[in-house]
Amino acid sequence: MKEILMFSGPAMGLWICGPLMSLISTTIIGQASSTELAASGPGNVFCDNMSHLFTFLSIATSNIVATSLAKQDKKEVQHQISILLFIGFACGFLMILFTQFLSPWALTAFSGQRTCILYLLPANMYSLGMKDSMGPLKALAVASVVNGIGHLVLCRLLHFGIVGAAWFNLAMLFMKTWLCESKFKSLDILLILTTNNYTSQVGTAYMMIEALNNKGYRAFSISIPSPNEFLHIFSVAAPVFVILFSKVGFYSLVIYFATAMGTHIIAAHQVMIQVYGMFVVWGEPLSQTAQSFMPEQLYGPNQSLEKARMLLKSLMIIGAILGMAISTIGMCIPSLFPNLFTPDLKVIQQMHGVLIMFFLSLSITPCAHSLEGTLLAGKTLKFLSLSFSGCFSMGVLLLLVVSRRGYGLAGCWWTLVAFQYRVDFSLHSMVFSLPMAYLSLKESSKGSSKLLSFRFTSNMFFT
Repeated sequence: MKEILMFSGPAMGLWICGPLMSLISTTIIGQASSTELAASGPGNVFCDNMSHLFTFLSIATSNIVATSLAKQDKKEVQHQISILLFIGFACGFLMILFTQFLSPWALTAFSGQRTCILYLLPANMYSLGMKDSMGPLKALAVASVVNGIGHLVLCRLLHFGIVGAAWFNLAMLFMKTWLCESKFKSLDILLILTTNNYTSQVGTAYMMIEALNNKGYRAFSISIPSPNEFLHIFSVAAPVFVILFSKVGFYSLVIYFATAMGTHIIAAHQVMIQVYGMFVVWGEPLSQTAQSFMPEQLYGPNQSLEKARMLLKSLMIIGAILGMAISTIGMCIPSLFPNLFTPDLKVIQQMHGVLIMFFLSLSITPCAHSLEGTLLAGKTLKFLSLSFSGCFSMGVLLLLVVSRRGYGLAGCWWTLVAFQYRVDFSLHSMVFSLPMAYLSLKESSKGSSKLLSFRFTSNMFFT
């Protein structure tokens, strides 16, 4: 339990920094204008949700690197890092092309012809598979302060509103480029530019590079994967991409349907979904903990089913406690302090109308993240992707029904509750019922090796 908290606590900073700075932008913009607050919704779909979509690289990297570390093969770990960096750079380049040529069409689909174009770069890879979570946290803390001050000056003091927020992000991109050119003088540093518009990612990337170098790995070594290696990475990353696409796609569709309900409704939804995003990621470190520590118990030289079982039990206990804590705190913020986000009473009324759904949806997510990380570590990727695809399809159908029958913002949030509980039920079903994954434990004896296979069912909890 102590080891989990020591790892997942600092790792929390890696996940909350992005949503925190989005929430800061939402808060400052909302104080100026409800219309600008509503207008920021479609932009966040492409700036935040699309960058979150690329965290499939983070999850795949954690999974692959942690498995290689469990085998205690340093050369394999270095090679995996090199080819994953190449894939990350390729994804970043494709993301640049998308935002350059397709952003106007995509934003127009959300909010009509009168839109503003927001440019972004995709998220960088987080290599938590190295079990190093303290270093980047320092950079993220400083970056959050810088981001908050910048938005406060441009949006509130100089009254630039949403335009000021966009200009600040653009200035951060130029600053990143200048730092890369003046300090590092290397084409390899372009990898750092495959980040989102948050200042924190520069510090994060730099400190991750330092951490890798200190551990004896070459952070700027890039290798083009062979066809077989690409297929192996694809077998891990593709199902994870489907999982993340199901989540991000559903959240984006909720915003899409809320956009058609009026300015005050989409403004209220923008506030609530930003607060929700701030707290929902608190369960992600539990998933990363499972992916970082579980492979050692499943595939390492000292395999132990008992330790894997105890790890999952600890994650579930922490997840249940964390779920109640974050849902209570998250609900209290817009309930007791709505004026932090907007002075508009109509927007506040809409916010208060979805508090119950907000609590129900948020309370279940940490446990779901714990189960998801365990199943990812157990290589049950195909079943996970199929399950999330089914949940996504169900959510889309419910959103269509809610939209056509005019249930408003409350209907959208009840659909979100149904989506989250359906996901949690599916994950529990996979852990406790479906015979789809096996744990292999090797017991070595004098001159012989015995292979024991265990079904990945409720034995993970009970002997």
